[in-house]
Amino acid sequence: MAASLNGIPLLLTRLYLAPVMAQAGWQKLANFDSTVDWFGNPDYGLGLPLPFLLAGLAALSEFIGAAFLVLGLATRLTAIPLMITMVVAMITVHWQHGWPAIADAGSWLADGTLLTNESVMVAPEKLSAAKAILNEHGYIDWLTSSGNFVILNNGIEFAATYFIMLMVLFCFGGGRYVSIDYYLARHFNH
Repeated sequence: MAASLNGIPLLLTRLYLAPVMAQAGWQKLANFDSTVDWFGNPDYGLGLPLPFLLAGLAALSEFIGAAFLVLGLATRLTAIPLMITMVVAMITVHWQHGWPAIADAGSWLADGTLLTNESVMVAPEKLSAAKAILNEHGYIDWLTSSGNFVILNNGIEFAATYFIMLMVLFCFGGGRYVSIDYYLARHFNH
């Protein structure tokens, strides 16, 4: 029975990744000039060569790739540029912040065992200060009505997770019965 359901985890992986990639691609496309500037500027951005080309490739890979993931169309091919985008993001944006995406000084990953990042260790102080400012000058109840207020660490955790999920799709495809790839393969193999 498990074998007959093996397309479901691949479908769920595709459906999980699709909105993440679509949002990332849309943000880049909607703010393309500032994205190109950020990709190319070494002072406050990534300092990458050919920023117009790389920003365009990343944005289109993410945005169009999301649609292909939903459909399960060219899943393995779609995963390749998305995996490359995740590796570039991990190295250029997230690596210097260590592993955790959310700052948690209590985490064993934030104590220097993975990467030393002193700013993670002061996260509780930052969080307390931010909450005090919001309590005095802001609308803390409104801001926290949908969840807790947190300090973003911006580590590689999410990009690495997405890379692993994309690697699964690259290795196993879109899934049996739940992807266009499956039906195209059946059609052309008969």
